[in-house]
Amino acid sequence: MWPSEQKGLTFPSPPACSSGRRPDTLGPMQSNDSSASQATATSSSETEHETTTLVILGASGDLTSRLLLPGLGTLLKAEPERRIRLVGAGREELSHDDWQQLVRRTLSVGGCTDERIEQIVEAARYTQGDILGEEGSSWLRDQIEGRTVIYFALPPAITLKACEALADRPLPANVTLALEKPFGADLESARHLNRVLASMAREEQIFRVDHFLGRGTVLNLLGLRFANRIFEPVWNTDNIESIEVVFDEDLALEGRAAYYDNAGAMVDMLQSHLLLVLAMVAMEQPAKLDAVDFRDLQAHLLRSTHLWSADATESSRRARYTAGEIDGRAVPSYVDEEGVDPERGTETLAEVKVRIDNSRWANVPITLRSGKAIGEPKYRVVVHFKRVAHLPELFGDDVVPHNALTLDIKPGRIEMLVTTNGAGHRFQLEHTVLEADLPDSPVRPYGEILAGILDENPLLGVRSDVAEECWRIVTPVVEAWRAGEVPMDEYPAGSTGPEHWEQLL
Repeated sequence: MWPSEQKGLTFPSPPACSSGRRPDTLGPMQSNDSSASQATATSSSETEHETTTLVILGASGDLTSRLLLPGLGTLLKAEPERRIRLVGAGREELSHDDWQQLVRRTLSVGGCTDERIEQIVEAARYTQGDILGEEGSSWLRDQIEGRTVIYFALPPAITLKACEALADRPLPANVTLALEKPFGADLESARHLNRVLASMAREEQIFRVDHFLGRGTVLNLLGLRFANRIFEPVWNTDNIESIEVVFDEDLALEGRAAYYDNAGAMVDMLQSHLLLVLAMVAMEQPAKLDAVDFRDLQAHLLRSTHLWSADATESSRRARYTAGEIDGRAVPSYVDEEGVDPERGTETLAEVKVRIDNSRWANVPITLRSGKAIGEPKYRVVVHFKRVAHLPELFGDDVVPHNALTLDIKPGRIEMLVTTNGAGHRFQLEHTVLEADLPDSPVRPYGEILAGILDENPLLGVRSDVAEECWRIVTPVVEAWRAGEVPMDEYPAGSTGPEHWEQLL
């Protein structure tokens, strides 16, 4: 139901002014109090920002409270001049006070000032209902007031249905749609979703969110590659032996069975996050960092990416954790976790080997891997360089000369493995690690993503063709796994993975 008044919460459409445009009220830098309005109007030191209405569908869900609003809090702390009108909608019944408390608590997690929080909270509104119904669609269109962002903080299947419900006519040009990965459940559904979105809005109005692209350490790949003479000329098959993109975490299922048991490590991580990180590792240098050049080169790189072997069984491995212990905490087998269907055969560790068919990366094997309940978490990109062409005989052979560049995504850290003369015999080689910690960005990844959405800058959004290419790359693996052609290995929670798997660096 979408009543205009429910349990004490009045939610009428804003009245039109004489010009026909709704008055610019409810913005956090404005108030119904005339003195506050005058104070804002007379402040010439602040950067003028148009009020943006941020409509969050699924506002009562975990994504909103755990990631989206805390990210917004960090953005508002860094850029307090932004003007936001926050509107939430969800199936869960929340009173006006409950919603305001949720907004207040989650923005404070992001470090937003009390004064700024209260400006947002005062204007925040929430309504309960099913967005898939006709009344929900009508209500949503009524919220479009000036610059508007509709953020689908919903499961992918519900997002698709909600978009289909809105697709009866195009949305105004001042509306941006933001939706979470995965974009579809397979290549066919991703294409269908893109067609539905294209019937609603232009590509420039659509922001497909992958929060990995908002991580400062991931974005550091660009500066590291293109701004350093020692790396830029050697970033190719002549000098690089192999590449690994790894996201092994020590978290187990953590109550996410409803989503994860339908996705698994492949869809949750490799198909989206890790392929986009790979694109940043391997793409050509853009002329400038704008949405056109950057995403064109992402798409170009991914179109050249294929499984290492035409046989998916030779290019992929999968496994699932059994009972174990992580940091003294007992972890049950995945199949015994609440909400898991053992018959579904969901993997918690996925590994895929790919190649890039172009002159820069010919014959360089690239491994993408992600797992849950791993005892030694790793969130990193590792670039292994080839050995020098010749080594003088005088050097001993106890240590194989090797260089490797490691960029740790979480926490931010860079390490360079070099070979040097040892401390003992003057011509005995040993490995030395040059390392430095990278400072955290004050704005969380979701804050960076929201900045792009609010500014109508799709640079960090996933374009439709990029989303489809990610699905194309992994589809043979998904089909082979579904057919049972690749065995499901097992590993104890808290271990590094199956014992017989060759471990990555």
